[in-house]
Amino acid sequence: MPRMEIELTSTREDGDWTWRAAGARQPKGSVQADLVPGGSSVGDILRVEFEQFMDGIEVTSVLPGKDERQAPELIEMLGSGREEPLVTTRLTGKRGRRRDDDEPSRGRDRRGGRGGDRRRDERRGKGRQSGPQSKEGDRRPRSRGDGRPGGREERSTDRKRSERRPRNRPATETGKATPKRLRPRRTHRKAALAALPEDQQLLAQILLRDGIPGVRTAIEVQNKAAESIGEPPIPAPLLLKLAERIHPSLRTADWQDRAEAALNGIDDIDLRDLRSVVVAAEHSARGEENKALAEQIRSGLTARVDREHQAWMADVSSALDEDRVVRALRLSSRPPKAGAPLPAPLMDRLASLAAAGLTAETSQDRWATVLDAVSLSPVRARVVPEGLPAEPDEALLAAVKRHSMSVPDIAKAFGIDPTPPPRGRRGRSRP
Repeated sequence: MPRMEIELTSTREDGDWTWRAAGARQPKGSVQADLVPGGSSVGDILRVEFEQFMDGIEVTSVLPGKDERQAPELIEMLGSGREEPLVTTRLTGKRGRRRDDDEPSRGRDRRGGRGGDRRRDERRGKGRQSGPQSKEGDRRPRSRGDGRPGGREERSTDRKRSERRPRNRPATETGKATPKRLRPRRTHRKAALAALPEDQQLLAQILLRDGIPGVRTAIEVQNKAAESIGEPPIPAPLLLKLAERIHPSLRTADWQDRAEAALNGIDDIDLRDLRSVVVAAEHSARGEENKALAEQIRSGLTARVDREHQAWMADVSSALDEDRVVRALRLSSRPPKAGAPLPAPLMDRLASLAAAGLTAETSQDRWATVLDAVSLSPVRARVVPEGLPAEPDEALLAAVKRHSMSVPDIAKAFGIDPTPPPRGRRGRSRP
């Protein structure tokens, strides 16, 4: 399984993360939220395993960091190199008497405290309840009881182990489990590779992984290497013509694997993956059998979208019946069927309940939460607050300014002119 390092760039509304290759603009894509370790943030670098398909790269798993230790760090004891007796003895004076050449841990310290007793307590584990700073002001790392500093190391290791444990799929706004992603087999891809002559199989593997642009890049790299050692270059036009000739059959084989997996999971697989298979069928489904398969997937997708649209409207109505206006607003912003809004009575009811939740008596945290949900809902232009907070704090004003382009009338009621959000380095709005 190929591996690479990716950089997390932003999060989507459904919880998934977008990424790009670490230190580069391309490649880029998205990764499921349940694959990303907890506590990750934008800019984190992750090592992942991925699979290359004709329409992009799909991340399959996240690997542990390179610096993770598989065994405890040990210190090698070299000694002085001199031969000394294995057992040594030393005579001491009466108990409580202190000499200048005694170690500080024996007897009393200069302030009269029982330093030896305290250190013995630490070795027995009783000193762990105290903080990392001793009475004398010395800062020492916490001890695990065996003489090695390890509190923080053990906690970080435990956290990393917990991140590797399998986790349940997170629930969506409707309370259902997150749809499964498309996981096609490679039966037709392997058959298409095996049917090619042996001298063309390497070229076919590059095509399946990176397409025609990947072949051009591989030719340029090899020609530069040949030029550096004084060898003749590879005939690029000939190889590109050969790649264009075998590419359609490989693309069809790749689509067949995806289409069969989509048909087997037509009721469970993410709608985005099903739509991508249907769209790719226009160029990759060749032959009567593949066209019939594409039509079967298209019919199944239509039926499923209709079912989920009805369930979506029922969920919004149920949330309104339970007076859960924020949940209803967030559900209304995620229709499974594009271009099919909520019925007019349900829209009116949603707008009126949202306006009733924005009053002068509403707490400012609740105000910001409802405003955030309204800004993404289809009724954002119809919501007129019943009242404004008398003295809005900075957090609420920042939320109003952030959503001012979506709810310009509400922003003007706070005395804020609608302004677009700040853009990132590459011209994209910050999440």
